[in-house]
Amino acid sequence: MNLARREFLLLLGGTAAGLAFNQAGIAKPAVAAVANKPLAFKPLRTPLPLPTDGLSAAEQLLQYRVVTINDRLEIPEGYSQELLASWGDPVGNSRFGYNNDYLALTPLSPEQALLTVNFEYISPLPWRQAFTEVLAEKLPYSSVVAGLEPHGGKINAWGLPAADPLRLEIEKLAQQALIDQGLGVIQLQRLSNGGWRRNPGRLDRRITGLAGLKEPSQLLRSTGPAVAVFKSSKRQGFNDGLGEAIIGTFANCAGGTTPWGTVLSAEENFQSQVPEAVYADGSSFPPSAKPFQCTQQSLYGLGNPFGLAGNKYGWMVELDPANPNDPGTKHTALGRFRHEAVAIRADAGKPLEVYSGCDRRGGHIYKFVSNGLVQNPKDPANSELFHAGVLHGAVFNPNGSGEWRPLLPTTAVAPIAAPVLVPHANRKQGGAQLLKQSSEISAYSNQYRNLGDLYSELGAILIDAHLAANAAGITGTARPEDTDIDPRNGDLLIAFTSGLPGDEGVPDQSIFKGPKGQTPWNGGWIMRLRESAGGKFKWSMVATGGTPQEGGLGFANPDNLAFDPSGALWMVTDIGTKEQNDYRSGGEYGNNACWVLPTGGSQAGKAFCFAIGPMESELTGPCPSADGRSLLLAVQHPGELNGRRQRGAKEARGFELQNNAGKSFKQLRWVPLGSNWPQGSSDAWPRPGVVVIRRNDGAPLLG
Repeated sequence: MNLARREFLLLLGGTAAGLAFNQAGIAKPAVAAVANKPLAFKPLRTPLPLPTDGLSAAEQLLQYRVVTINDRLEIPEGYSQELLASWGDPVGNSRFGYNNDYLALTPLSPEQALLTVNFEYISPLPWRQAFTEVLAEKLPYSSVVAGLEPHGGKINAWGLPAADPLRLEIEKLAQQALIDQGLGVIQLQRLSNGGWRRNPGRLDRRITGLAGLKEPSQLLRSTGPAVAVFKSSKRQGFNDGLGEAIIGTFANCAGGTTPWGTVLSAEENFQSQVPEAVYADGSSFPPSAKPFQCTQQSLYGLGNPFGLAGNKYGWMVELDPANPNDPGTKHTALGRFRHEAVAIRADAGKPLEVYSGCDRRGGHIYKFVSNGLVQNPKDPANSELFHAGVLHGAVFNPNGSGEWRPLLPTTAVAPIAAPVLVPHANRKQGGAQLLKQSSEISAYSNQYRNLGDLYSELGAILIDAHLAANAAGITGTARPEDTDIDPRNGDLLIAFTSGLPGDEGVPDQSIFKGPKGQTPWNGGWIMRLRESAGGKFKWSMVATGGTPQEGGLGFANPDNLAFDPSGALWMVTDIGTKEQNDYRSGGEYGNNACWVLPTGGSQAGKAFCFAIGPMESELTGPCPSADGRSLLLAVQHPGELNGRRQRGAKEARGFELQNNAGKSFKQLRWVPLGSNWPQGSSDAWPRPGVVVIRRNDGAPLLG
């Protein structure tokens, strides 16, 4: 039994090498484990030979010599899939947005439900290729690109005269791109076979990236300490004149559902569209700090033409999908950073706890603890607990212990190790600076003793949470992309996507290393974190990505997580780094996929491929229904690199792989160029969309 499987069994309640789970001092599951029976589906074969593919080592040498990748959403035999919605479909008075991510299913009755969908970002090539065909409206993309060429592809459109022809075209283009981001709510009808279909109704609506720009009643609200910064009449930086009100939400990636029925939506890569940097008082750098940029392959600075204040993005947004009059609320006590993931712990008589992550290399794990107590976990009044509390950052120790460190004005300045990005030492200048030497860290810590020396107030600390956490010595981690509470024992599971270092942040390599101690490790991990008294916790890596020969479970770069009613863990991958021959270039792992990790029975400790995405796509937001009979799944950015696949275009690529016996062999792989999903016909335009998957016999997905 390999180490990766033994650790996973220890997490999931099985036994490994004769060691009982309870002997490690871990409570029995609160939810019954899956019975000891065969897997309910035949796992899909990935292009990579795996121990779970049912082949001998000799058979693998024959079966994997030549492989053809398909441009479709592949699922096991005995299962069906239906498209629920795709980009451009009507939703209320708007449309279904682009690059759908997190999905939340909220029941209205036994036969009706609302599906809340995050729309994260724009993939410029397939978006502009298909825009006129899908929406019957001309997009001024080419003319904007031509107009920006004399300016190097970017310009401060906010500074151009209001009637300038180039500015008007930029505004039109940016407006369409921001309409396709944000949040959407669509009504669903339950089918007798366990599936769902759209049933458009009065609750269908959109909250876009420009909500409230022209209709003040649609402006988003804000709560918490940063409101004082938004409302301040004296500031170092930019003032949008809106006080605590906020125009729109965008870069909506992961999310979560509260026990009382609201949905939390995480604003992640906001820094691509508005300035991330702030001053010591938390006020934003001006819109000119993030100019509008448009080329054939890039579209950034979308907030620039509209003068959006950067400090109002990068928050956690709460929405009541069943209330069409709720514009959405950004809770600033939860911190501003590149939010990815959210998990909520709401126990009666205790504070509300919210776990989240900052998806960047060297980003942090955060925990918000409310000042008030939960009385009834299902009470809608619990939303008020988001207004006030303490944000903490996780400090991990190599021995498996850790602690939560509060981010308060009294918290000591103590950066861990160089290189580290911290608030700029010149507080009038604002922004950040990179400390490259230990001597620089020492001098910085002597200059500023606590966070209160760096920032004017708590709201400013929360607005600049990532840099404040770096200054406070919070551990740099490996791109945390999801958090989820294990329903059996209350442990926190965290998906870390990649342990590679970045230009501005480095994961702690004493924590984030491969199954055989390899560093840096790009395969990713699933971590278990168990709380203990006094703000302490214990952590362990329980599933590690990578090839079997390296000690991994055969997947790479875990992203979103979800538990189904049986207790099984569903996981989708985010293979998207050039260093690992990503999905865009047909790397060794093939297309992004959806995996099942059983939590009990003879299959515990293994990972089985359940679905494989279309070309150049990512599967996101896995959402099992409450009865376990269906799985809602988002297909994001098909054809992102090559756009529309034309006339069956494909190319041959070669790979050096190993079978389960460690014998090397060469694989010839045929890879489509671009995508025609979901329509599938030759030359069809690729469109992100959401599907529902069910068993043909109507039984639960995993039997």
